[in-house]
Amino acid sequence: MTMKDQLSVLIEQYNQLGIDSQIDYEKFYLYSIITHSTAIEGSTVTEIENQLLFDEGITAKGKPLMEQMMNLDLKRAYEESIRLAKNHTDITVDILKALSHLVMQNTGSTYKTALGDFSSANGDLRKVNVTAGVGGRSYMSYQKVPARLQEFCDWLNAQRKRPMSLSERYDFSFEAHYRLVTIHPWVDGNGRMARLLMNHIQFEFGLIPSKVLREDKGDYINALIATREADDMSVFLDFMTDEMIKTLSSDIDAFLRSVDDGGEKTRPIGEKKQKSREKILQLLKDHPNYSARKLAEMIGITPKAIEKHLAKLKAEGVIKREGPDKGGYWIVLRSKQGLGLGFVDDDLIFRE
Repeated sequence: MTMKDQLSVLIEQYNQLGIDSQIDYEKFYLYSIITHSTAIEGSTVTEIENQLLFDEGITAKGKPLMEQMMNLDLKRAYEESIRLAKNHTDITVDILKALSHLVMQNTGSTYKTALGDFSSANGDLRKVNVTAGVGGRSYMSYQKVPARLQEFCDWLNAQRKRPMSLSERYDFSFEAHYRLVTIHPWVDGNGRMARLLMNHIQFEFGLIPSKVLREDKGDYINALIATREADDMSVFLDFMTDEMIKTLSSDIDAFLRSVDDGGEKTRPIGEKKQKSREKILQLLKDHPNYSARKLAEMIGITPKAIEKHLAKLKAEGVIKREGPDKGGYWIVLRSKQGLGLGFVDDDLIFRE
């Protein structure tokens, strides 16, 4: 099985399990993307610390203020990017500069050069030449940046409008990431902008967004360097595909473990243990219109755990939903094994 085939299988499993339909999925997945992206740039703020910072305004003790501002800036940039992606807005040089301004708003600097001042905090394009670290190769001359960035936007908008398969859409987002970071339009924030643009394209296409994991920073940088030196885009595409496979596999495993755990509260000593999924099916047999919150109340686990159980039962073909989320009802389908319920019925349909 090729990596692309493996990615397609994992995406199908991810969607069947309904992982993206869980409570606060979009919010916490975005927080994870932001945390890993800033970690690539040296931030030590954790996902939990970002959650408290974003939702409660609670700063992390002992963490530099600059790192926390970096995360807040990137959150605002992603929120604007998602808004633009939902509207299918064409990407222009001005939009990229505006997004860069949000990324660097509170951590950027003003630079004075013979050609005039420019500010990374304002999203200004660089007016100096830069290299890829100590002893690294130089990026293109700053004089070429405006024209190359316009060419990039033209290519980007043309590609966005052509028919593409699932794997082609991911490859397109990965290539856009590589191309932008290679142009290196700004004096700072290029990595965050390149990853944001990659996710922007994925948001627009309704894809599961990619993350570059903090623990893979070295491999990520090496993949960028190797792609540039070999002039072979497949190197970076393969790295990002593998990174996506790793992320999806981890998320699916974590989801299935949480479903098996059930998020159950401690039982009184001596109480007979009954699996949460069995209790759910028993309740749906008699009350097909019960909500996740009502099921959680009856069983004694969290609504989020209930939703995970329901998603898994749906993916396994044990139950299905009829009608809208509000006003609909559950159908318990045929179960040859009885699922430990002590009954085996044909095409059980329970309605009130």
